[in-house]
Amino acid sequence: MRKSGKERARRKKRKLPGRVWAGWPTERLLDLRMCDLDVSIPGTVLEKRIGQVRRELERRNLRFQPYYWLSDDWFTPEDVTGTAIPFYLAHPRLMRLERGQMGEVEGGTHEWCMKLLRHEVGHALDHAFLLHRRRRWQKLFGRSSYHYPRCYRPNPYSRRHVHHLEYWYAQSHPDEDFAETFAVWLCPNSHWRSKYRGWPALRKLEYVDELMAEIAGETPLVRTRSFVEPLSSLKKTLREHYARKMEIYPTEYPSSYDHDLQVLFSAKMKGKRRESASAFIRRHRPRILRMVSAGIGEHRYQLEHVLREMTGRCRELRLYAGGAERETIVRFAVLLTKHTMESLYRHRYWVEM
Repeated sequence: MRKSGKERARRKKRKLPGRVWAGWPTERLLDLRMCDLDVSIPGTVLEKRIGQVRRELERRNLRFQPYYWLSDDWFTPEDVTGTAIPFYLAHPRLMRLERGQMGEVEGGTHEWCMKLLRHEVGHALDHAFLLHRRRRWQKLFGRSSYHYPRCYRPNPYSRRHVHHLEYWYAQSHPDEDFAETFAVWLCPNSHWRSKYRGWPALRKLEYVDELMAEIAGETPLVRTRSFVEPLSSLKKTLREHYARKMEIYPTEYPSSYDHDLQVLFSAKMKGKRRESASAFIRRHRPRILRMVSAGIGEHRYQLEHVLREMTGRCRELRLYAGGAERETIVRFAVLLTKHTMESLYRHRYWVEM
């Protein structure tokens, strides 16, 4: 019996998920064009995380639901009510490539990905209801038309903005301030009323709470269905993509990490079961964070960023853990505290966008 055109198309599509490039070495994979990756959101962990955000919006009785597509980065274009998600989150091999090229995978963990999704949904919802045109919105957050700076100078000790994404991102632009505030408001069990009690940022959160109650059940004023720079349109190779990305986002770790980490850990693997330093840190991460958080106070999000950097540098230097486990944990916690405080001081100056 002859197959119909739709059936043949389905059969052809079923042959693709094998994705021969998943087994290629990095050098060969880097020469593949991005449009030839043939990855999509359905059937991936991204689909589950997007579903979680959708349920969070529904629980708030918000009828607006953004749409999503894969591209080369996280972004929500101006006047668009959908969000682009980086391609590498759609396949484990691409996540490994991203980590190898950039040192980390932005949004690679469940918690990090959910933070970014809620943030981008804040932008999309703003576009859908034209919230940035309201006077009180402008009074609290500033004018959306304010020029996006190439870099900004955050104040780590400011209480006028919520703390959500790293580098005090809410301080970079009024649009980002709103998206960050919305993300904190939307997150279940964020306890924002108690966490931000006494902060000027609480007024912004209370305003978002009132605003969302006002538009609950309402139909969005703007609906779009445009896909800006979808993965299927990107003809550049992965090598070209990462060359450009490294120009914009340099991956060098602070050189001060190297000496301290090399004193604490060893560059030689003694014994077949010797644990890598990066694996050691990941295994004891909850304990290390508990030990350091008390001294760092409200800057836990910066603490976690520095911890990722130090873990990544251990991996780059191919260091191994040794000695008494408890002593190593304590000594590493001291180093983490030191470098987090240095980072806080350093970022009182300019941060690249």
